[in-house]
Amino acid sequence: MDLVTRRLRSASGIAGPLLFLEEARRARLGELVRIRFPQGERRGQVIELDRGRAVIQVLEETRGIAPASSEVELAGEVASLGVGQDLLGRAFDGAGRPVDGLPPPVPEARVGIQGSAINVVRRAKPEEFIETGLSTIDGLETLVRGQKLPIFSGAGLPAARLASQIARQARVHGGEPFSVVFAAIGAPHRDCAAYLESFTESGALDRTVLFLNRADDPPIERLMTPRCALTAAEHLAFVHGMHVLVVLTDMTSYCEALREVALAREEIPGRRGYPGYMYTDLATLYERAGRVAGKPGSVTQLPVLTMPDDDITHPIPDLTGYITEGQLVLSRDLDRAGVYPPIDPLPSLARLMNAGIGKGRTREDHRGLADQLYAAYARGRDVRRMAAIVGRGNLGQDEKRHLEFADRFEREFLNQGDTFRTIEETLDLGWRMLDGFPDDALTRVKRELVERYRRRLEGGSHGADRDDAHGAHGGAGAALDRPPGREAAARQA
Repeated sequence: MDLVTRRLRSASGIAGPLLFLEEARRARLGELVRIRFPQGERRGQVIELDRGRAVIQVLEETRGIAPASSEVELAGEVASLGVGQDLLGRAFDGAGRPVDGLPPPVPEARVGIQGSAINVVRRAKPEEFIETGLSTIDGLETLVRGQKLPIFSGAGLPAARLASQIARQARVHGGEPFSVVFAAIGAPHRDCAAYLESFTESGALDRTVLFLNRADDPPIERLMTPRCALTAAEHLAFVHGMHVLVVLTDMTSYCEALREVALAREEIPGRRGYPGYMYTDLATLYERAGRVAGKPGSVTQLPVLTMPDDDITHPIPDLTGYITEGQLVLSRDLDRAGVYPPIDPLPSLARLMNAGIGKGRTREDHRGLADQLYAAYARGRDVRRMAAIVGRGNLGQDEKRHLEFADRFEREFLNQGDTFRTIEETLDLGWRMLDGFPDDALTRVKRELVERYRRRLEGGSHGADRDDAHGAHGGAGAALDRPPGREAAARQA
């Protein structure tokens, strides 16, 4: 095709981030364009074609663009990202351009960012867990390789801090290669600077790829950011055999940009003004997580979203919950009480947890212990509400025991700050949380496991009978203050 046919001067109008182009029969869906006008030049992408008429989303500021005097050049290529291992340790903007002051990395290949969901026939079953160092996640809502597990937050809750901490601390066992792709979507400048500083100071930057889309960047770029991140992750996972954790924060900013573009296109709005295809659009992102049969790598997603007005039925968390395999819900009450991370285990859920825990993966007592802690905490929360009405003095002995457990569980198990706990430390701490309960009250755990692990902790032998399925653990975990068992406490008294 000659150069003349690739340059068009038929722009008919502009609305928000969209430029409308007539007589564009040679344009292709997803094709990149350059928009030249007297005051400068902008980039864009063809997002709709209809009988020779094209709609172009402008990827930068549209101020100053005059359709009558603009020339649109069709680039002949779709939006793509240069991928490769050289991306590790680098920071890019939402469109994949370096923002760390270094030259662009030499790519191993250029890949279109649109991607596609993993073929369901080729999907492999998730079977190994990813250790985050956070007891609430590792012990109660275990993250499994290839899973997509979103974090539901509220305005003002420390979701950004939590996402950054997980990205810094997460690791896999067995010496397999592991990396993180961290994408900030519509983040304030101070948060972007804090992310870069945090990864650099912790030493985790060498295994991390950062995509930083700032709040004052064009809304259209927010739609590209998670796609660039997932494209980089897929190459590391399925070409280089790495296990990749992709953290996307904040998906609410992504959905707001999606709504803004849909309104500019004058589409019929769906629930609360969001486009009716938002479910499908989110699925094209979330379903890129998983494992491929016959390939060693995996892509695990940890999307973070802010629930408007703390409403879990809002379209963004509602649709996300349908597509993903559970959720981690942050609690405003726990945050007010000074608990960090304020993850509430009761409304949280990890549907693939059973596939990644147990003997040979974490420890044989993991499932039963998690069920017992969950049941005791749920009962303690019920008693707490009842005590607010009748008073603590009118509670029975069993009710007081559960109430004391709930208080201690939040104070010592859920609340851990920025420390790192290995899975063994988390499970041992869970057993110590149950010190106040007699053996016959622990109905969710097999009797032989109760006897084995209680005897091991009470006798002070923290190494005996340990499931050695992992082998040695790498990395330094923060030491726990181990409270004495019941018998040890009695001897000290």
